[in-house]
Amino acid sequence: MKVVVVSDTHMTRMAKKLPDRLIEELKSADAILHAGDWMTLSVLEMLEQYAQTEGVAGNNDGSEIVAKLGWRKLLEIEGMRIGIVHGHKGTGGRSDTELNAYRAFEKDRVDVVVFGHSHIPVKREREGVLMFNPGSPTDKRRQVQYSFGILTIEGGKLKSAEHIYYDSKN
Repeated sequence: MKVVVVSDTHMTRMAKKLPDRLIEELKSADAILHAGDWMTLSVLEMLEQYAQTEGVAGNNDGSEIVAKLGWRKLLEIEGMRIGIVHGHKGTGGRSDTELNAYRAFEKDRVDVVVFGHSHIPVKREREGVLMFNPGSPTDKRRQVQYSFGILTIEGGKLKSAEHIYYDSKN
């Protein structure tokens, strides 16, 4: 199963459409996860054209998105328990985003925590949990390239978690 992971799309402020490189992967996605800062529900509608989409609200999302999606989700996908959270709620600033995301699920049994907020791609294990931030497909900030992620799940196990990097958000 191919799960495309995005966060921090910040549409339509940072982009008017989904980047071509992202669309290329969405065409073969079995599921899509979005870790917040959509800015508009039209992004959800865009993503749902490709595959079932799950996500949470981020700190830049309005009350309509918060009401529809909430701040935190725990999903089971092909036997994998995946937590999704933006990562902004907790202590400290952006440097604590990963810790905030981890703490959001520390009382749950999870295999993967997908988070966003910092726009910095992360893939590392913390206490046996894969912490995965896809970066941003439209707002790279101080990163060299735009990015999103792909989780591949087979037989109830995570086969791979990778970042896709590219130079143009068009």
